[in-house]
Amino acid sequence: MSRKDRLHKLIHDIANEIFDYIKEEEAFFPERWVPSSKIKNELGLNFVAVPLANKQYGSKGWLFAITARLLEDEDLLDYKKVGNRAYYRSK
Repeated sequence: MSRKDRLHKLIHDIANEIFDYIKEEEAFFPERWVPSSKIKNELGLNFVAVPLANKQYGSKGWLFAITARLLEDEDLLDYKKVGNRAYYRSK
């Protein structure tokens, strides 16, 4: 397996862990829509994504965004936005 393939497998493994978490949490939310803020906070998925010498105002959920999109592309996850809040649920 190439290094690229191993890296992509690791990213998909992360996505699958997030998917499992979303499925577990759905029972606690109306119509199973889990807030993305809860997912990112509970799983510690907010990171600073710029070099130390650059400025970024706070941590961002870029890793979660990447993995959520992978799950959407695989037709495993639904997304909706209400105002400025995002929600996810399994299909």
